[in-house]
Amino acid sequence: MTEMVYGSVPSARGEPVISKWWRTIDRWTLSSIFILFAIGILLGFAASPPLAAKNGFEPFHYVQRQMMFGTFAVLIMLVTSLMTPKWIRRLAVMGFMVAFVATLLLPYFGTDFGKGSVRWYSLGFSSIQPSEFLKPGFVVVTAWLIAASQEINGPPGKMWSFFLAVTVAILLVLQPDFGQACLIIFAWGVIYFVAGAPLTILVGMAGAVVGAGTIAYNASEHFARRIDGFLSPDIDPRTQLGYATNAIQEGGFLGVGVGEGEVKWSLPDAHTDFIIAVAAEEYGFVLVALIITIFTGIVLTSLVRLMREREAFVRLAGTGLVAMFGIQAVINMGVAVRLLPAKGMTLPFVSYGGSSLIAGGIAIGMLLAFTRTRPQKDVTDLMVGRNI
Repeated sequence: MTEMVYGSVPSARGEPVISKWWRTIDRWTLSSIFILFAIGILLGFAASPPLAAKNGFEPFHYVQRQMMFGTFAVLIMLVTSLMTPKWIRRLAVMGFMVAFVATLLLPYFGTDFGKGSVRWYSLGFSSIQPSEFLKPGFVVVTAWLIAASQEINGPPGKMWSFFLAVTVAILLVLQPDFGQACLIIFAWGVIYFVAGAPLTILVGMAGAVVGAGTIAYNASEHFARRIDGFLSPDIDPRTQLGYATNAIQEGGFLGVGVGEGEVKWSLPDAHTDFIIAVAAEEYGFVLVALIITIFTGIVLTSLVRLMREREAFVRLAGTGLVAMFGIQAVINMGVAVRLLPAKGMTLPFVSYGGSSLIAGGIAIGMLLAFTRTRPQKDVTDLMVGRNI
């Protein structure tokens, strides 16, 4: 009866690993990621040629690189999804430590590529953004700490996770990268909320975020300029937001036609932060609605599967990963339609970017591993384990 209610799927003794993986994996999320990647390649053909021409490359130089990075990301996603939660936790802890140190050393060895924020390491042939790899590791480590704090005589994991979140957020703000810092705080808040945090603490955190935002507005010209541009009733048509807004309006319901869009010639980040503007202009509301539906489906399907999970660590880590994945998509599209201030954030698996694609593959691979159907303990088993 427990197996019927809680989704347990008993495995046959000696069943091949791949067969068991295919039977227990969340196929909706898996197939949706492939669709998003295909849409990203399609939009890359439209958005990247102007940038390639500007930099003296072949027309589809960036499309080829996106396919290369994306293929590697998909392979990592599939391999990670085969792992057990215990192995993912071990690798996530090590990966987080490496990414944390890399982020810490950015002011000394990093570069800003002329964008004003030191977020990357230049490798000559490519670049790497450690904050992208910091996020999935942070989620898993936070979930582990908070889950451990719920055990009898467990460590003060909630307090440790709070200090960890604040430390990571401060490192990102110093780059400055306020968008990624907000993602870190958001992920910590979601995990803490799911673990049963008192409402007063969450309200206090919201107040602290508002206070930190006020300080950042007064101290950072970069931050203040973006907030002022967002709050201004008028949109400068020569800014990225102006170009994106006009492109979305021109696209209408069905778009202006494949290859007929103009925004890609004006937006320097058309292939990354504002890829949704290219989709809206050339393919119209139809493609944008499809993208939104896919992201929504991934989030809801994953949350439904996680609701059946009885292991606290798996439930918290999976919820944190899917919440971060979903809110990043919301932020990217919200910026393009001027519902949110500009943050310089990619659309997962759709935007161009090696670090974001590979880190996204790691994060979704972890999520797929956490949402695999597995035998669940009975309530009485959990009570005995806790000596209740």
